[in-house]
Amino acid sequence: MFESAIDRRQLLAGGLGAGILAALRGCKAAPRPASSKGGLSKLRAGLEQAVAAGYAPGALGLVALGPNVEVMTAGKLAFAGEARMQRDTIFRIASMTKAITAAAVLMLIEDGKLKLDEPIDRLIPELANRRVLRSIEAALDDTEPARRSITVEDLLTFRCGYGLILAPPGRYPIQKAITALGIVGFGPPDTAMPFNNDQWIAKLATLPLLAQPGEAWLYTAGSNIQGVLVARATGELLSRFCEERIFGPLGMVDTGFFVPADKTGRFATAYRFINDKAVAWDPPVKGLWNQPPRFEQGDAGLASTADDYLAFARMLLAGGRHQGKALLSPSSVKAMTTDHLTPEQRKGGEQVLSRGRGWGYGMSVVVESSPDQPARGAFGWNGGYGSSWFSDPANGLTAILLTQHEFSSGILDPVHRRFQADAYRAQLA
Repeated sequence: MFESAIDRRQLLAGGLGAGILAALRGCKAAPRPASSKGGLSKLRAGLEQAVAAGYAPGALGLVALGPNVEVMTAGKLAFAGEARMQRDTIFRIASMTKAITAAAVLMLIEDGKLKLDEPIDRLIPELANRRVLRSIEAALDDTEPARRSITVEDLLTFRCGYGLILAPPGRYPIQKAITALGIVGFGPPDTAMPFNNDQWIAKLATLPLLAQPGEAWLYTAGSNIQGVLVARATGELLSRFCEERIFGPLGMVDTGFFVPADKTGRFATAYRFINDKAVAWDPPVKGLWNQPPRFEQGDAGLASTADDYLAFARMLLAGGRHQGKALLSPSSVKAMTTDHLTPEQRKGGEQVLSRGRGWGYGMSVVVESSPDQPARGAFGWNGGYGSSWFSDPANGLTAILLTQHEFSSGILDPVHRRFQADAYRAQLA
């Protein structure tokens, strides 16, 4: 395990984290759903306790069981502010973006503009004829030919050969080359990255693959390539396609790659904790989300609200339908929410996925029953800026927790694990 040695921000892209407050440690996670009269009270109390202990200035939890929805808020939008947390508060959802990007790709497959098993060379010729590092320790020119092209499904399953290197920064030559390029896809997101789609792909293409296509699960870069693929297949920005096909139909009115001026009063300040001290790194005004980015990051660029994301989750639980209209086919949703990894690939990704989880398209899938995670078959993902989501199709249950506390390692914060456990126990009837 590299957790103690990896740059604390590398795992932001994983949407996971370890808590910093001893008082909040030791929680047990999700048993099977059970009725409990005190369930909702426990959910609220847990969030209030976390905020009172200084975990974050505020928190917003949402639990939906069938048609019933409960939302609980605690605290404020900023430590030094007065505005209280509200149901429509906007958060940076980081890696929860991945599932939406994957859904966009599946829509284009259903439209006939893409094929799951086709090489991406047609639309992204920059990544044709790849070379592959002989080993992670190798010099950049110590390569062998890729045995086949990268396919659309390789991008969706994160087996495209590009992704996060779980090692201390600068240990290997390839890491130094990535740093010199200044591109996203190999660590934390950066909305200020100055390159557009074509420039990012051109820079990415100068790097050899880290693994043969289809062989290893490597986190996050695949979602950014998916975003470029959507843009090139449609001739429009990823954001525009998502607005037309996902956000608009689902009524996700507060979801986008930037937060316009008329909504900044609802936008939470983002914090990271250094030596247990909160440091504000992105304000709601004059911050990184106040203007459209040059590169719309399909892996982590969206801001959203709890209700907006619930609409997306419910669409998946309904087999791709919303208000009688099909946004995705049931087969596409099944493919998104089914694990596609081999046991060896899951084991290799445990530092990000956690044990007992696999990867569908754009989200993790629980494949082994365990006392420290949602039930087998549940799917979802987390955002490294302080958010988590899971949906359990067997029980019709969805839980979303949004905070301003940036995660710091590869283990989901105890606050989030406890919220997920309490969501199972809550009675929403």
